[in-house]
Amino acid sequence: MTPPGHFMILAEVLPGRVQALRELLAQMNSGPGRADPANRLLPFGRFEALHFARFAILVDMTHGDLAAHGETMPASLPTYLSFFGDCDGAGDAQLDEFVRVAQGGLLEVFAHCAGCPAGPDLAAWLRARNLPVAAAYANWTGRTARRIREERALAEALSRQAIGMGTTAPGKLQAVRAQLVDYVAAERRQGRLLVTPDLPTPIAWWWRNLAHVVAIPILGLLALPFLLLYSPLFIWQLRQRERADPEIVPAPDLAHVAELATFEDRGITNAFTALGSVKPGRFRRYLVIVLVALLDYAARHIYGRGHLTRVQTIHFARWVFIDDKQRLLFASNYDGILESYMDDFINKVAWGLNLVFSNGVGYPRTDWLVKGGARNSQAFKNYLRRHQVPNSVWYKASPGLTAMDLARHGRIREGLDRRAMSDREIEDWLRLL
Repeated sequence: MTPPGHFMILAEVLPGRVQALRELLAQMNSGPGRADPANRLLPFGRFEALHFARFAILVDMTHGDLAAHGETMPASLPTYLSFFGDCDGAGDAQLDEFVRVAQGGLLEVFAHCAGCPAGPDLAAWLRARNLPVAAAYANWTGRTARRIREERALAEALSRQAIGMGTTAPGKLQAVRAQLVDYVAAERRQGRLLVTPDLPTPIAWWWRNLAHVVAIPILGLLALPFLLLYSPLFIWQLRQRERADPEIVPAPDLAHVAELATFEDRGITNAFTALGSVKPGRFRRYLVIVLVALLDYAARHIYGRGHLTRVQTIHFARWVFIDDKQRLLFASNYDGILESYMDDFINKVAWGLNLVFSNGVGYPRTDWLVKGGARNSQAFKNYLRRHQVPNSVWYKASPGLTAMDLARHGRIREGLDRRAMSDREIEDWLRLL
């Protein structure tokens, strides 16, 4: 199995260069916010291990909300260019491949950022700015970009073949499947419709993953006596803050919403990026660090088989701390429109949203960390919209395919590879076509 990887470059944009950078990034697109896979700056379509990638200029329009906590804020925060994505294998290896293939284009983009070096040092410069992902979710661990392409081709070919065979009469299901199996076997002898076997899981990754599976519960057990002693104080601190923390959820600025609308809901899959400040003080900072670590544990070891809790429309998601954990960035690639995406989370996993995001400045008021919050749907949607950042460039390697399509294609391939199936199983398998 090839494990999923992630990269997250964050570079400060030079003063006065934001507009020129926006115009340059727009040259990478075939439509608003949608990357041309063959664009001259970074031809995403040439990278076989890449699933998703995006450029987003991070302007925090809500940092002034910290004043409600009595914090003195600078007049403005740095504007960052973020370049991040999801791939097969190590994120650093994907960055190195970007540089080998498109060094000139990357230099042209990052020349708008502070400290961008000359060509020979670009790979090291990018690596130095590759932030660790605090928590990451992949819809199906080990499903590579190559596997997605190959299973798509197989499913589409089988569908065409099955349609050409016409209606299947009762009692003929075994013969129909045999014909389809023979068809694929003949195609494969010609070097077509091949599905590449999974590579062995890297030993180093396997050991790290096993250590992570074991270490977190052990640390929890070791900390349990302290946590039990601390729990009354924790409850008091939490409830004090939940009652006092300001809720900042006005309707988002119309111009901001209009800008977001130019980039979103233009295809079957969309990208979401949001940025916000963590509530000041050690209590909230340490709490969100622990909760995001637990979220990462669940995403890595529990929710890697097609769903994040009850939500099945997310391909990849990430949570990244920036600015010494003072701010948190969340980004995802999801199927459907933004309104249905938000409703999906509100209706199915509002408590999970509250656990992490209630530690953000201005979040709708919660009770006992999990109640309220996102349940106040309009306030939650206002909060998200105010913190949402437009994506300047967004690339998807498998256009037109939802997460459900990827799962369906996998089941088609698995059914084809089975030695035998009952009539009922064949009937269900043919419906997938």
